[in-house]
Amino acid sequence: MKLFDVYNLFDVTPVKGLGTRVWDDKGTEYLDLYGGHAVISVGHCHPKYVSAVTDQLGKLVFYSNSVRNPLQEELAEKIGELSGYQDYSLFLCNSGAEANENALKLASFHTGERRVLAFKGAFHGRTSGAVAVTDNPRIRAPFNSWHEVTFVDMNDIEAVRDELSKGDIAAVIIEGIQGVGGIIIPDDNFMRELRVATEDAGVPLILDEVQSGYGRTGKFFAHQWAGIKPDLITMAKGMAGGFPIGGVLISPEFEAVKGMLGTTFGGNHLAMAAAIAVADIIKDEDLVSNALTVGTYLKTRLQALSDGAPASEDNATLGTRGGTGAERSEASGGAERSEASELPGAPSDHQPMIKEVRGRGLMTGVEFDGPVAEIRKKLLFDKHIFTGVSGKNMIRLLAPLVLTKDDVDIFIKALEEVL
Repeated sequence: MKLFDVYNLFDVTPVKGLGTRVWDDKGTEYLDLYGGHAVISVGHCHPKYVSAVTDQLGKLVFYSNSVRNPLQEELAEKIGELSGYQDYSLFLCNSGAEANENALKLASFHTGERRVLAFKGAFHGRTSGAVAVTDNPRIRAPFNSWHEVTFVDMNDIEAVRDELSKGDIAAVIIEGIQGVGGIIIPDDNFMRELRVATEDAGVPLILDEVQSGYGRTGKFFAHQWAGIKPDLITMAKGMAGGFPIGGVLISPEFEAVKGMLGTTFGGNHLAMAAAIAVADIIKDEDLVSNALTVGTYLKTRLQALSDGAPASEDNATLGTRGGTGAERSEASGGAERSEASELPGAPSDHQPMIKEVRGRGLMTGVEFDGPVAEIRKKLLFDKHIFTGVSGKNMIRLLAPLVLTKDDVDIFIKALEEVL
């Protein structure tokens, strides 16, 4: 039997990881600035994580949600403390797409409506409802296309109000920061106006924090930069160090009814051990603050490189350009975006240069004035650094939250040499 061939793959086979480093089957060491799509939040194979998962593996791997599991309750308490959402409830599942599916379902139960308002450039997952609210028709099958979804421009509050006034919206869903869409940060004031508009209309606001949450931006959730509280918050990638997991934080306004949501594997014992370990490491090592500090340093170094300054620490005090990223980049446009890696294309006569640096914390986009496939290929095979992409012109960086300034310096030097 062969694998179903849906992924573009680089010819690299990681076999070991530690912190911000991975090693391939030939013994080559790599600096990981992508963390497997923002999954490796506390670094590869953190000793406390390995110990916790190994210990649980020897006790009980799984039992279903037909019995009590105190580990679920422990995780809920820890997430509440870390996020400041102690009064919300937690529903556990297995992935970000599943988290978004359940959030959309809850919102529809709550309002009795079916139409969803989403935003251009959005990516919310590949399952039926999640892909319907994803702005990429290329990955939406006819089976997924019956959902009633309206897409409006990011930051266009008047368009939002106009749709809400029609009285048939089940939910508004928005990412804390658009990741696949090009590291697009909703304007903070727009987020506040959006919260007021949805409250006035009695429509649940869903914040998709699958990629932008769990400390990545320098706050536990990216929407907390705007000082708002949505009704439903989805999360997944950074929760359990690579073990499959997802979750929905649910406002007290929602009443739980037996059987309205359910999952076989969600909240299993091994997943809980992994997630509790990650939560403890984030708290004990103050990784949310580290994400902000090192992420700011990274953007500053990138901007210095963009401005033509040598890649030295002496230039690390320069400011960043395009920090809000409120305007959607044409280079990151709709149907060509993919969460999957893109293989390098043929070299171009034009050497792309940095056009804009944007992001928050350790969720960073480096937009170039041309395709980045060759740059990314050189970083991987010549400099042994993992990076991601968004569209054709952006390198996307989603490093583990344990990234250091020394790691940043290594990357900047390598990028300067590649450019």
